[in-house]
Amino acid sequence: MMRLHPRVRLLWSLRAVGSALVVGLLLGVLDFFVLEQGLWIPVAGFLVVCLLGVAVAVLRYRYWRYEVRDDSLYLERGVFTRVRTVVPFVRIQHVDSSRSPVERIAGLATTVVYTAGSRGADVTIPGLSASGSDDLQERIKRLAIRAEGDDAV
Repeated sequence: MMRLHPRVRLLWSLRAVGSALVVGLLLGVLDFFVLEQGLWIPVAGFLVVCLLGVAVAVLRYRYWRYEVRDDSLYLERGVFTRVRTVVPFVRIQHVDSSRSPVERIAGLATTVVYTAGSRGADVTIPGLSASGSDDLQERIKRLAIRAEGDDAV
């Protein structure tokens, strides 16, 4: 089983800190205009959201795994609800590698596997190194082409 790049924990943790800042600011505005209790409410709200968000980011990284098998792509993920996904290569339509500006700064990328079938059945593998994402994209593409040839009539 393959793991995500450890740097993705930092990105997810920073996202949690950003969310905590927004919550703290909103609580600060609410406290200033309505509650008038001082700074302890916004600070407490920031700390609670920040600590919970960082804990979830660390656990999310801990439970995220994927494996490229002979006939399918297998993923395990989830903190509160564990999700196991198997994507047969014969169902794969195409594979993309993307890098957001924040991912580029961190040297990371995301691989997206688009599947045939129901809407929302696409699979995303975040937190890969840029070269690892490109390699995974090529490997899945080759295996999907080979699987298509095996199932052809």
